[in-house]
Amino acid sequence: MSKKSTENHFDDKQQEVLKSIRISRIILPIMIGLGVVGYMLWKQFDPKEFAKINWNNHTIFWVLLSLSFLVIRHIAYAKRLRILSEKAFSWRKCVELIFIWEFSSAVSPTSVGGSAVALFILAQEKLSTAKTATIVLYSAILDTIFFVGSLPIFFLILGPDIIRPNMTGFDDIDGWGYTFLGAYLLMMTYGSIFFYGVFINPKPIKKIIVGATKIRWLRRFRHKAIDLGNDIIVASKEMKRKNWKFHLSAFASTATAWSCRFLLLNCLIIAFVDSTPVDFMTQFKLYARLETMFVIMAFSPTPGGVGLAEATFGGFVTDFVTKTLALPIAILWRLMTYYSYLLIGAIIIPNWIRNLINERKKKRLLSKTKIE
Repeated sequence: MSKKSTENHFDDKQQEVLKSIRISRIILPIMIGLGVVGYMLWKQFDPKEFAKINWNNHTIFWVLLSLSFLVIRHIAYAKRLRILSEKAFSWRKCVELIFIWEFSSAVSPTSVGGSAVALFILAQEKLSTAKTATIVLYSAILDTIFFVGSLPIFFLILGPDIIRPNMTGFDDIDGWGYTFLGAYLLMMTYGSIFFYGVFINPKPIKKIIVGATKIRWLRRFRHKAIDLGNDIIVASKEMKRKNWKFHLSAFASTATAWSCRFLLLNCLIIAFVDSTPVDFMTQFKLYARLETMFVIMAFSPTPGGVGLAEATFGGFVTDFVTKTLALPIAILWRLMTYYSYLLIGAIIIPNWIRNLINERKKKRLLSKTKIE
């Protein structure tokens, strides 16, 4: 597909989004990932310890179970999309769109953002503006509710140990702990803003968002802020007609998807560390710690948290995994949950874009035929 042919069928804003998901975008995250992993291998790799990994039935079983959680997670996201679109998409289409959505989240630069890509993707699938805005904004709200709501419960049950290993109180908090608290507060703030705008009163939120662009270094985001404010107003009108079953089903799918993301890692740790206790409270603490780690990863400056995820994983689970084993577990985890989406997206997206262009060509020919 040539650049010229793309320009003939998409406007400037659409071309910007398409550029953000072009296949060449996978080069940067792969290079960052290889760089970080290479450095960690140089600093931490111990061939003798690595050789102790025994690929026995125990290991294979738990790795396969982690793969099953990966599949369930994807299906749960597809289910949420099907619920939020009110079955406008078939199951097959939902699965395909989630692959594209995950790919875009993995490679999109901050100047475009995953939300812009998601809006574009759904708009090409002939959804109304109201439904498209609702899906994207409500997905972000649901994700935020899951984290903001569950982490305080974990803290009440397990204490500060969910933030970093062996923390007994806030006197022990380190740089990563402060990073987590800052990320959590930021997540809670923007989640509250979106929730208030979508479910209570959207107009003041639009004024606040657009008004913030009067700050000198935010002026270049004014047009995007206006679009976001308009989307919140549209989504708010759409949400007023939804019943409690809709919200409960959407949240259940969200909770399932996120829970599977963390349980996958639980399984990988059990697979490679035979001595890991599998009792509920031990695994519950590990699960809570992994969720804390993901809050920090959500604000990573790199695409999809690449590099940061591999580098920080070991530090969050030092009481479960040795440094030597943490690296191969982190590599396998990222291969399964991040690089697999880069690969599948690289296969799916060119065909998806080609179909979009063909559809537009057909429409143009049809309109010309009618005019003649």
